[in-house]
Parts: sequence; C-alpha cells; structure tokens
Amino acid sequence: MIKTVHLTNAYHPHSGGIRTFYRTLIDEANRHGRPIRLIVPAERHGVEDIGAHARIYHVRAPRSPWIDPRYRVLFPSQFLLPWRRLVRILRQEQPDVIEVCDKYSLCYLAGVISRGWIAGLPRPVLVGLTCERMDDNVDQYLGLGPTGRRWAARYMRQVYLPQFDTHIAISPSTADELREQSPRHPRRVDILPLGVDVENFRPARRSTDVRRELLARVSGDARTRLLLYAGRLSREKNVDLLVSMLARVIAADPGRDYRLLVAGSGPLREAFFADADRLAPGRVHPLGHLERDGLADVVANVDVFVHPNPREPFGIGPLEAMASGVALVAPNAGGLLTYASGETAWLAPPAPDAFARAVLDVFADADRRRATVARAVSRAHEYAWPRSAARFFRLYDELAETVRRHAPALHPARALRLTQPVVEAADGS
Repeated sequence: MIKTVHLTNAYHPHSGGIRTFYRTLIDEANRHGRPIRLIVPAERHGVEDIGAHARIYHVRAPRSPWIDPRYRVLFPSQFLLPWRRLVRILRQEQPDVIEVCDKYSLCYLAGVISRGWIAGLPRPVLVGLTCERMDDNVDQYLGLGPTGRRWAARYMRQVYLPQFDTHIAISPSTADELREQSPRHPRRVDILPLGVDVENFRPARRSTDVRRELLARVSGDARTRLLLYAGRLSREKNVDLLVSMLARVIAADPGRDYRLLVAGSGPLREAFFADADRLAPGRVHPLGHLERDGLADVVANVDVFVHPNPREPFGIGPLEAMASGVALVAPNAGGLLTYASGETAWLAPPAPDAFARAVLDVFADADRRRATVARAVSRAHEYAWPRSAARFFRLYDELAETVRRHAPALHPARALRLTQPVVEAADGS
C-alpha cells in the first residue's frame, strides 16, 4: 500500500473546504487501511494520530500576513534547511506521493525535491492540487486588472506549473487556468471534484424543534423565511452581495419577514454587519462558527441557502445545501457549475437585483421548488465523499505505479513524464 503525504497552508481549526477535504480523506484512508500523512501550519509543533493509518503533523509557523490572520503560513525557510522539522518529517515518512495544495510558498517544496536537494528522500511523485484560481485571487486582492491577470498567467506558466510532475484540479473552472498555461510545460491535469457528507447533510435532519429554535433566535414567526450564508466573511467570497440582495428582497415582498442567518466569520465581519445594520436593520443574524453537526442541523432547517461567490473554485457548502434538500441560490458561474445547474438550483448573475429575483422565485412555485430540490438531492449523492475519495486514491496509486515502472531511469532533476498532457473530467462516478 502506498503512502501519501499532503501539505497545505489553507488549514486552521475552523477553516473550510480544504480542511474538510483532508479530514475526510484521512477518514476514508483509515477505512481502507491506507497510510496517509498531513502537514499543516500551527501555533506550535505537535503530532496528531488519527486511527491506525493517519497522522497530522502540526508545524509551528507565523500567522498569515495577508488575507486572514486566523491562518498560518509554512514558508520556504521550513524546507530549505536540512535540520528543519518539515524536512525531518519527510525523511522519516519516505512517501510515495507528495501532494501540495498551495501556490504561494509551499509549492517551492516540489522544486526542491525534484532537484534532489533533500538528502535521504527517495524521489516521490510530486502532485500540485489546485483548489483555487490564482488569477482570481490576484484580481480580488491586488486589483491590478489585466496587468495582474497577465502576471498570474506568467507565474503559473514559468514558476508553479513546471515544479510538479502532475496536477489535480477540483473543477473544470480551476483546471482551465492550468490548461491554458500547459503547452509550454506539458503536464497531466486530472479533474477530481471534491465531495459532500451525505450521511450528515440530508433532508431527514429537518426538525420542527430545530426550526422553532432558529425562529426564536431571530424573533421570527410563521411568516418568517430563513435564508442562510455559511462561509468566510472575506473579500474573495463576494459577501457584500448578500446584504444588498436582502434589502431588495425585503422591498419587493414587504408582507413577508425575511431573515439572513450567517454561519462563519472572517476579516470582513465588522464591516459586513455594519452594512447589515444600515441596509437591513434587524434582519441579519450572526451564528458564528458551527461544528459540523450543528451546521447540518441549521442547513436542513432553513428555506434558502444563498451562496454569493461567482469565483467559487468548487463550493462544498452549496453542495451540502443540495444534499440537505434546501433550495440553493447561487451565481451562474464558477466551480459550483460542476454540480449545480438550472435543474438543481436557482442560478443568477451575481448582482443584487438578479439574486433577489432568484430568492423570490424559490417561493413563487411550490411544485417547481419540490422538483428542483429532489433533483438536487439526487445530484449531490453522486458526489458522496466515499466515491470522491476513492477517485483520489485510484489516481495516487496509478501515479505511484508509474514511478515504480520508471524508477531505474529516474534522475532526480528530471520531471516525471507520467502521461501525455490531458484533462480528464470526472463525471461523478
């Protein structure tokens, strides 16, 4: 059985999709008896054994100087010196596959390994896991327009792409950025969607007691319609759209009591709720961070799950809403189109008026709502985590076997030619 090691900076105790993915991959690896290791930044060094086959290494790292101070960052200094903890972990574990989910600092580890600069570490397969588009991030945070997108393309082509042997993208949207730059440095790109916990997020969690508690929390009544946003309150999530949309919904349907519940936090929290107090006073209610069971209860007992981000790389949250049998209002763009369509959701341009109309449309036709939600539940089950994890495991095995076949001819400074460059779109099977 091969051993895989995974590294990411997108991880803290309350972080979202990437943490969910890796914790689920660990659970599935334990179920299948597969050795798996995860290396993440933390406040202090530590080792967390999970089951018989999994381990998480926490490596002390400084707080992120960008985006969100809840995150920490493993910088290249962690693996450029032979005595650093991260290097010692890799030597000890001797993995067959190393997967890196980071485009900004950890990605350089692949270049260090491919050049044979870590003594005592046999050459593993080096996999880049793409969970976002760099051009979108540069556009959101630097605002450089076409110049920024050209810089991002050049970075992807000349720096990021060639450091890895092969790449995995979590949606066609994220794969496109790799594919556009791959002619210069041909690499295989596989599209492997993430998944959803259909055992936890399911229509059966609907409960009159939970619904009553939610209504009491917002001082609602039988007229109240509950909308939910679950995710980070940060710039890249386009959360400004939510309050503007809600104000338009209230103006268009004053006879109803619309409330927006917000599960999550982030660097825009204060500004977001200040806007809410100004544009929709008394209608927006923070829930803070919710653990998985609590979140599943809330999702299943609201009327509409609203997801405002048109640049979502995949979107586990919207998929959880679909699995829960809750109407999804989302942008008609981004990675969530991997699973969401006009047959399973209410898709609209990411603008306040269009989103408000989509929310109102949810309640306009009860028969359509029931049919759309039923199709959404069925669609979400195609992405159940065991099926999604199995696709990743099959690919890791295939890549490791390729290395074994070519090991005698392998030179550490040479990129592995695993296959001809190809984009393989998963169909949910």
